[in-house]
Amino acid sequence: MIAFVLAIILFLVGLYGILVKRNLIKIVIGLMIMEYAINLFFALVGYREGGTAPIVSEGLGDKILFVDPLPQALVLTAIVIGLGTTALLVSFAVRIYEKYDTLDVRKIRKLRG
Repeated sequence: MIAFVLAIILFLVGLYGILVKRNLIKIVIGLMIMEYAINLFFALVGYREGGTAPIVSEGLGDKILFVDPLPQALVLTAIVIGLGTTALLVSFAVRIYEKYDTLDVRKIRKLRG
């Protein structure tokens, strides 16, 4: 239960970074923290105390508790998608810096013409 609360706190830290910070790089880092918090939450949902790897082999009894493999597969997919979105956001930040010479969101809004 404490791990779920910590995942939610990590998500809120990332949300704080997105909503309060004005630097584009800090906003991207806040988004990354939120993605990792969601991945951690999914991995915690699939975990079972005392569970073993979901590999069925001969000689195992009927009452063996397995860890749920579906959230693990979703997390692997989410990591790849998160890497792609992070690379795209960093490339946007680099292009904005090249054009406006600033990463401050307030100054970029003023330069809009």
